Amino acid sequence: MSTHESPPNADAPLGGARAQQTRDLSRFAYLSIVAAILTITLKVIAWRITGSVGLLSDAAESVVNLVAAVAVLVALKVAAMPADKNHHYGHTKAEYFSAAIEGMMIFVAALVIMYTAVERFLNPQPIENVGIGLAISVFASLINGGVAIVLLRAGRRYRSLTLTADGKHLMTDVWTSAGVVVGVLIVALTGIERLDPVVAFLVGLNIVWTGWKLIRESTEGLMDIAMSKEDNRAIADILAGFVTSEVHFHALRTRDSGHHRFAEVHVLVPGAWTVQQGHDLVEEIEDAVHEGFGEIALTCHLEPSEDPRAYGDYAAEYPVPTHDDIQAAHEKASGPGPERP
Repeated sequence: MSTHESPPNADAPLGGARAQQTRDLSRFAYLSIVAAILTITLKVIAWRITGSVGLLSDAAESVVNLVAAVAVLVALKVAAMPADKNHHYGHTKAEYFSAAIEGMMIFVAALVIMYTAVERFLNPQPIENVGIGLAISVFASLINGGVAIVLLRAGRRYRSLTLTADGKHLMTDVWTSAGVVVGVLIVALTGIERLDPVVAFLVGLNIVWTGWKLIRESTEGLMDIAMSKEDNRAIADILAGFVTSEVHFHALRTRDSGHHRFAEVHVLVPGAWTVQQGHDLVEEIEDAVHEGFGEIALTCHLEPSEDPRAYGDYAAEYPVPTHDDIQAAHEKASGPGPERP
């Protein structure tokens, strides 16, 4: 048996390209930091003008946004570091730490918000200057919304979990702000002052849920979670194109590591094949996967199909269609043949 590994495509952008990518990603992190500072200032002003604990909770979440943005910047710079003698697969998992830090900070902010909301519910206070305060808060939310869209697009473009998480967090902040604005308006219209802390408490619960999701996602990444079912299926479909009566696949396993992706698969070929034949096949497989799927570090492990040991050395996999599966699918697609007289 032999193992053939493709060049480390996960570390492909070396030299100038890597430096340029790091600068691009850092630019988005700096944008998030500037937006967080600006929105904190605006929301604190809105809270001071109105005295609304709902707006105070909104400002507190913006502080979380600032901490998260700084964590994003640090994580992106660490994740961009190349592989070295102590980190053979690079440092891409650093992105998960920023998501975990963001999740924990969200929990802290949520507890502060909920505590303040309960205190204000027990000791309600009137809300003042609603119009000006809400106008400032809405303007701050528009800033967050614009930055969130930019971060989400950048996250998809660069496959950066950190930027995507930060963008989702900011977008959640936009919806949270919308809820606070509605709550303050209801208080202004009804005069029921306790509605403001009720809305703030609900905002706190929403923030707890956001924090939990981020911590869960970062934990899954650190635990080498498999790529999505859609991505696994896409790779399996590409491999199925090489399946013949002689060539089979099993033990397809994948994992996400920050914005890099890794996959490995066992390739079963006749034991009589030469090393050159197996090598040529693996090269074709890797080229097809890279062309059809994109950037991924793919490891192909060659095994003789006649050896029983080739079928019992893996515990988990995403199935690749067998030759019989493909034949059955073709027969089903072509439909039944003409009936005999």
